Amino acid sequence: MSNSRTILHVEDRAEDVFLLQYAFKRADITHAVQVTVDGQEAIDYLSGTGKYSDRDQFPLPCLVLLDLKLPIRMGLEVLEWIRSKVAFKSLIVIILSSSIYEGDIKRAYDLGANAFLVKPSDSKMTLDMCQALKHFWLQHNHSPLSSPEFRP
Repeated sequence: MSNSRTILHVEDRAEDVFLLQYAFKRADITHAVQVTVDGQEAIDYLSGTGKYSDRDQFPLPCLVLLDLKLPIRMGLEVLEWIRSKVAFKSLIVIILSSSIYEGDIKRAYDLGANAFLVKPSDSKMTLDMCQALKHFWLQHNHSPLSSPEFRP
């Protein structure tokens, strides 16, 4: 659990999930990707409740890619929930949204987002973004969650 190689992608648009998974493959990102399609499902996944109670099948992620506009619970609500939990204070949460609204960006950082990325408009830019994610967040960054002492 502590050395998770899982990414949680919280996204309700199937085409955005497909495009990101395709770009991950092209960027040679080998982490498992778990997808939740609404904010409540993301919280259930992270808390290990309901259908997500099996941590072997649904391991805690090393990184969360979180859309803002989601059904049931919005992305900023999910981010606020994540940061309210001691076990997830250091979890890397990157907002990946089509929003360029300054209020969304400021609120995301105020709530503890590690980064705010605007969804790229074409496949080349998506690949570039995924390569940057891979190099910075998945290879070079060291997180307390990756240490053996981490136990949620």
